[in-house]
Amino acid sequence: MPLPKAELHLHIEGTLEPELAFALAARNGVTLPYADTEALRKAYLFDDLQSFLNLYYELMAVLRTEQDFEDLTNAYLARAAAQGVRHAEIFFDPQAHIARGVGMGTVVEGLSRALARSEETHGVSTQLIMCFLRDESAESAMDTLEAAKPYLDRIVGIGLDSAEVGHPPVKFREVYEAAAALGLRRVAHAGEEGPPSYITEALDVLGVERIDHGLRCMEDDALVERLVRERVPLTLCPLSNVRLRAVDMLEDHPLVAMMDAGLLCTVNSDDPAYFGGYVGDTFHAVREALGVDQERLRELARNSFEASFLEHDEERRARYIAEVAAYEFE
Repeated sequence: MPLPKAELHLHIEGTLEPELAFALAARNGVTLPYADTEALRKAYLFDDLQSFLNLYYELMAVLRTEQDFEDLTNAYLARAAAQGVRHAEIFFDPQAHIARGVGMGTVVEGLSRALARSEETHGVSTQLIMCFLRDESAESAMDTLEAAKPYLDRIVGIGLDSAEVGHPPVKFREVYEAAAALGLRRVAHAGEEGPPSYITEALDVLGVERIDHGLRCMEDDALVERLVRERVPLTLCPLSNVRLRAVDMLEDHPLVAMMDAGLLCTVNSDDPAYFGGYVGDTFHAVREALGVDQERLRELARNSFEASFLEHDEERRARYIAEVAAYEFE
């Protein structure tokens, strides 16, 4: 049995495995520009964030119906459960679908059908976080928030993802203020390819409660001290950082230094179909490459539940943390 954990940085569109992409393409009459699954898998080699995003958006063409989104989500939940995930806070990118003529309702209803059965089927509790594409306009983000209003009973929060450089958090000040007024939780990608100042801006301007990625905080000692003092969670994605060349090799990843500094770190898979592993694989990889010992792995797992948006169910959070404390490594 794997170490119990929560996954807090997971893009559902990034769980689209080549086999499912081809199955959905066949179902929906979409022609993919790859001969077979092996050829597609070979395309999952990236020079940087943008080269990944190009393929990521291209493959979304196969996602058309509620059933497609339900199947995608069920496939992720089955894999996650097998790797010890007990709670998942799942990102989705509605703008990328709306731009293709797939409405907000189709996306949310499809995702929700899988999530509603997740505890019964997979033993995984879930929450849904709607992300805005930062390389789209602030007006588009506000329109997306408006379109989501009929579905806010199923959406716990908002996030900010896609190409970071040149799109500072301040661009989305108004939409984050509007989301806060609606009672939505707030997170944002910051400090992956963007500078440490983007992390500060996300905290001060957007009022975020968690930083997605955030590894470049290590370039700013004062920022590190603040993140430690305020116990701001960081949702790190080590395999993603290597695949997108934010870090040359996994052995170079600052995870251990960040934990040594007292930062509230969690480990997540980001876009696992594209980056070579789901969250259990990521835990195994950092254990092997960085020499993270069992108690540090336990700390990362405990952190994941502490950083989760389970304030509505502290009994559940306590139960998950107790599972981590009782876990016996093989």
